[in-house]
Amino acid sequence: MISYGKQSLNDDDFGAVADVLANQNLTQGQQVPAFEQALCDYTGAKYAVAVNSGTSALHIACLAAGVSQGDIVYTTPNTFVASANCALYCGAQIDFVDICPKTRQLNFEQLENKLIKANQSNTLPKALILVHFAGHACDMQKAYALSQKYGFVIIEDNAHGLGGQYQGQYRLGKPAHSSFTACSFHPVKSITTCEGGAVLTDNPEHAKTLRMYASHGITKDKTHFLCEPFGASHFEQQHLGFNYRLSDVHAALGRSQLKRIDTFIEARFQRAKRYHEALSKLPVMLPELDSFSAWHLYVIELLEHDQVEVCQTLWQHGIGVNVHYIPVHWHPYFQQLGFKQGQFPNSEVYYKRAMTLPLFPTLTADEQEHVITVLTECLT
Repeated sequence: MISYGKQSLNDDDFGAVADVLANQNLTQGQQVPAFEQALCDYTGAKYAVAVNSGTSALHIACLAAGVSQGDIVYTTPNTFVASANCALYCGAQIDFVDICPKTRQLNFEQLENKLIKANQSNTLPKALILVHFAGHACDMQKAYALSQKYGFVIIEDNAHGLGGQYQGQYRLGKPAHSSFTACSFHPVKSITTCEGGAVLTDNPEHAKTLRMYASHGITKDKTHFLCEPFGASHFEQQHLGFNYRLSDVHAALGRSQLKRIDTFIEARFQRAKRYHEALSKLPVMLPELDSFSAWHLYVIELLEHDQVEVCQTLWQHGIGVNVHYIPVHWHPYFQQLGFKQGQFPNSEVYYKRAMTLPLFPTLTADEQEHVITVLTECLT
């Protein structure tokens, strides 16, 4: 089976992990701080806090943003559920803004209209979680302008975007137009730590708070103590935190992977271009061929054929196509919160037509030609 996404590992990665296992601390050693610094060096962010998943990264970003009981958080329905769950973990309400059919990203015209109405009813959101879907950057300048006008915090869900750029101005990950950027290092992402994530910020107070939330709410930094030491080896729990720490084994893999991220992204882009060349005459809607994208996903939309039938045909030929994403508000849990099918029609129409084709750095020419051949036969 050709999967839709897959990690790329080499001897340097194996060696980095083996060295930690044989010679270093497995956790709370030097690898995590070194990985965090490498992320800062690569993206241009001032601070990075590594954690055990992208979901954990989103959660502590919401906490550090002050999201709590009674607050409202907006995000897009076209995302993985973690983009919405992170607000719910904090006791906040979640609401959605539909997508733009062309970009598949949050629709800023609809966002502005929603904010105008929310301002009139005194129900403005505390935060907006923007998702750089498939590796393509959202319009961060528009988002920032609206945040300045209406007073909400921007959290970037950059699970898909590391290695991409915002209009060629800076690398995604740098919080140039936001307060926090959350990354994921799942095996199908731009780089992998097996499971893992990070939050990047330019604010030192936010970085301190993020680090405490990721480690039980505890600080060992005496310059931050709130009381006199109880005795030897004093530390303080100042928040109700979580054990979201990343191990040094995972961080070592991440450091090694990060050295090759630009090579990974270029390989993804070349495969995206091949799909564009081969599929342009088929009855499908292709994504914009964006040279600044991280190309996490290559999603087409079927314009004349049934999605389920096409997916089943490709699966039968050993092609692991996927669908990204079931609209969040369709899931039973969110239906119980009061959401209904039909509320966000652009996301729903997109979902019924969407199909994610295999795209990863080690996808071979023969594998990609197999995908193209079977898909072409199926749609013509």
